[in-house]
Amino acid sequence: MRALEGRQISFTYPGGKPLLSQVNFSVKPGECVILRGPSGSGKTTLCHIAAGIIPRSISGDFQGEILLWGQELQGLSLAQVVQELGILMQNPDAQLFFPTVEDELAFGPENLCLPRGEIALRIAEALGAVEMSTYRLAEIETLSQGQKQRIALAAVLALRPRILILDEAFSQLDTASTAIVQGVLRRQKELGHAIFLVENGEEHLHLADRLYELRDGEVREVTL
Repeated sequence: MRALEGRQISFTYPGGKPLLSQVNFSVKPGECVILRGPSGSGKTTLCHIAAGIIPRSISGDFQGEILLWGQELQGLSLAQVVQELGILMQNPDAQLFFPTVEDELAFGPENLCLPRGEIALRIAEALGAVEMSTYRLAEIETLSQGQKQRIALAAVLALRPRILILDEAFSQLDTASTAIVQGVLRRQKELGHAIFLVENGEEHLHLADRLYELRDGEVREVTL
């Protein structure tokens, strides 16, 4: 079974021209798939579709289906989706909403009504994974952009999704933070989790099992 699959995905923003046309893609358990393509080609849009943000929160003419572990995403509740799939965007400021690191990481598990002990455990594990444990009580606004991105990733990990989508999430990371996040992705693969990674740089290709290219609204698999 595929962890994440897009079938015949087409999308047009209101008043715009068709951006995606009958796109197909898939990610298997334990696999990292990289998607690359020119700026403005629709990579972020495809991430939003794969995560259910489109059409749940962003309108447009959407056709096709996204499957999580064989189930159609649109038939799942938001609570079901966030426990299976997490998305990390390019700009962490668009993803962080609380004043402190602890509050940020607690929000998702609290909304799932998990016991306090379980929430505390997940916060500690997630911060440890991104090597930010000493920042648990820190104020978000005092962090660098790279540190914020690691906290945003930790907030995703605290929900323990089996599918990760990263939309050019390395763009604001320094060398040390890049190595830490790459390590997180390698561990996720070892756990049998699926990773859909949008990246145009060559430096992350060693993480990839397969490579897609998005151009002129169409996705094709290319040789690594």
